[in-house]
Amino acid sequence: MRFDVITLFPELFTPFQTVGVTRRAFESGQVELRFWPLRDFAADTYRRVDDRPFGGGPGMVMLAEPLLKALAAVRQARAQVQAAGPVIHFSPVGQPITQALLRELAQGPGATLLCGRYEGIDQRVLDREVDLELSLGDFVLSGGELPALALLDGIARLQAGVLSDARSHEQDSFEDGLLDCPHYSRPEVLALPEGDQAVPAVLLSGHHAEIARWRREQSLALTAQRRPDLLAAARAAGRLSKADERFLQTLGL
Repeated sequence: MRFDVITLFPELFTPFQTVGVTRRAFESGQVELRFWPLRDFAADTYRRVDDRPFGGGPGMVMLAEPLLKALAAVRQARAQVQAAGPVIHFSPVGQPITQALLRELAQGPGATLLCGRYEGIDQRVLDREVDLELSLGDFVLSGGELPALALLDGIARLQAGVLSDARSHEQDSFEDGLLDCPHYSRPEVLALPEGDQAVPAVLLSGHHAEIARWRREQSLALTAQRRPDLLAAARAAGRLSKADERFLQTLGL
């Protein structure tokens, strides 16, 4: 799959492709990145890509014409080698990025990622060109590069062979609609000033069925405590078993 990134700062993406587990997705060619520096499409000698907003107010707005030229160039390049894929713009007004969306995008041809800056992008470009607007959450960043990196990381780790154990992402939070359970490693007993803290005994038992049940119950309890909306959605979708419901009854839920 291929991602074409329209950005003022392509250098922000370079370390991402060379470090960490997800670099395997780029080294293997499973995920390909192409960068389109927006200033290359500016019309004047100053390579200007922004101007003051009509109607007044603070900040600057990214100009329509350089963006339209960049998007046209991307379309032409993708048409020769790859299916078009959606044009994605990152914005506080977009829908939240979810694990379900990442799974959907991970099975597609990729996308064109439009990384805005300043006060935003001329709305006429968004109305004409953008298929999907996405957000990391209810807060504001300086530009779309960080959300784009988050999206790419989430998609790259879903590619076959990227994680050392293919089952790793299957146990992640949100994969089954719930939060993940707690995890422990060595030492079995951790010496702390407030008292020794031991790993839950069930995890040392070697009883795989009991361990699986404990992990499921911990996942249910944590989701009920921190994200009751996710638990309600899992119930409504029929994803909870009778054993799940019996355990939740012991919690008064």
